[in-house]
Amino acid sequence: MANVNHPKAGDKIAVSPIRDLRDIKAIKKLLANHPRNLALFITGINTNLRASDLVRIKAKDVKDLKAGDELELKEKKTGKLRRITLNKSVVQAIQNLLKSRDYQEDDNLFMGKRGPLAAISITALVKSWCKAINLNGGNYGAHTLRKTWGYHQRVTFGKGLPELMVCFNHASQRQTLDYLCIQPEEVRNIYLNEI
Repeated sequence: MANVNHPKAGDKIAVSPIRDLRDIKAIKKLLANHPRNLALFITGINTNLRASDLVRIKAKDVKDLKAGDELELKEKKTGKLRRITLNKSVVQAIQNLLKSRDYQEDDNLFMGKRGPLAAISITALVKSWCKAINLNGGNYGAHTLRKTWGYHQRVTFGKGLPELMVCFNHASQRQTLDYLCIQPEEVRNIYLNEI
């Protein structure tokens, strides 16, 4: 019998970004005493890495990085080499995580109880964090982290669609708008402008 909670092959499940900065702050506070989860959340919302790439980061890849340095990795989905500049928040969260346990050079940065954290586990974690702060009005999962980064780059920091399109490796600006769940908002706001 098919799992009713699992999408059919080829189906897409749309997840939402975390739009409100107060909700992001609440999740950070919730995770303050959990170095792995806090580092995972902060890295996820401050980069555009997919969950499948986050879980593949090794301790040796990040142990000596400083704010402004680049993390270099090969994307699992595309096979392309990516360079991601890490900001101060990410570096600080990762350094705190590295101090929280004894890491070997080849250990994955984000470890679970039975070994490296799986990408599917990130969905469960994100859902639990959103539920814990009573975040309603959206479907949340692993992709929420990546979408949150893009959403705030566009809405909070005013970054342009062409730049975000390149960051996400999208084929069109329309694809980026749809991905970030902001097109309806922006179109609605156009009609609110008074001449």
